[in-house]
Amino acid sequence: MNAQVSQSSKGLICVSIGQKTVENALAAAGKVVEVADVIEIRLDTLKKSEVIPFTTALDKPLLFTHRPVWEGGLYAGAEAERIDLLISAIVHGAAFIDLELRAPDESFTRIKDAIANTTTRLVVSNHNFECTPAREELLSVLHDMKDRGADIGKIVTTAHDYLDVLRVLQLQKDAAEIDLPLIAFCMGRAGVISRLATIELAGFMTYCAPNEQEATAPGQIAVQVMRDMLKSLSADETGLN
Repeated sequence: MNAQVSQSSKGLICVSIGQKTVENALAAAGKVVEVADVIEIRLDTLKKSEVIPFTTALDKPLLFTHRPVWEGGLYAGAEAERIDLLISAIVHGAAFIDLELRAPDESFTRIKDAIANTTTRLVVSNHNFECTPAREELLSVLHDMKDRGADIGKIVTTAHDYLDVLRVLQLQKDAAEIDLPLIAFCMGRAGVISRLATIELAGFMTYCAPNEQEATAPGQIAVQVMRDMLKSLSADETGLN
C-alpha cells in the first residue's frame, strides 16, 4: 500500500509520469519522489500497463490515470479493461484515481462500487484541447462533476489569451460554493501562468513534468522550476517591499 496524501493550506504538486515501460516509469518517479507531493502514473502511455510495481516500489501518494483516446490519451482498447486497471489501483491503495466526466455510466458505477469504504479519492476530469468554453459551459461541467460523485473535480482547458485563463481560475470560487475541491488550470503557452497561479488561488493540485523534456501536456512546467517559483513567492511574503 502506498502513502496517502496529507495536504497543507496550499495546493499539491503532482508530477506526471508518462513512460513506455514500467522500468522507465519507476526510474522517472524515483528521481522526483522528494519534490512531488503526488505522483501520477499514466497507465495509457505504458506498452504493458501494470499497477502493482508502482504501489509496491513507491512510498508516495499515487494518482493513476488511464486516459482513453477520446479524452486525449493513448488507450484505445476496451473500456471494461481500462476500468479493470483503475479498480486494481483502488484495491492496491492508490491515493487517487482519475475518471473522465464523459466516461460511460457503467464505468462510474464500477469505480464507485470499488472505491466505497476505501481511502482512495475519485478525481473526475474534463479536458478541452482546443479552447476554453464560455463560463456557462464551464459551470455546467463543474456541477456535473459534483453530481457524478467526484471527490475532486479537474477542469483543464486550452487558453488562447488571458481572458481564458481568468475564466478558468474563477472556477475556484464556484467550486468552493458547492464544496468541491477543484483542480483547474489551462494548457498552452497562454495558460502556463495558470499552473502556478492555481496553487495560490485555492486550487487543489497542479501538475508538473519531471523535467523540461518529459512533459505530458502542453505548457507543463518542470517540477523543480515550479518548486523554485513557489519558494520565491514564499520568500517575498516575508521580505520588505
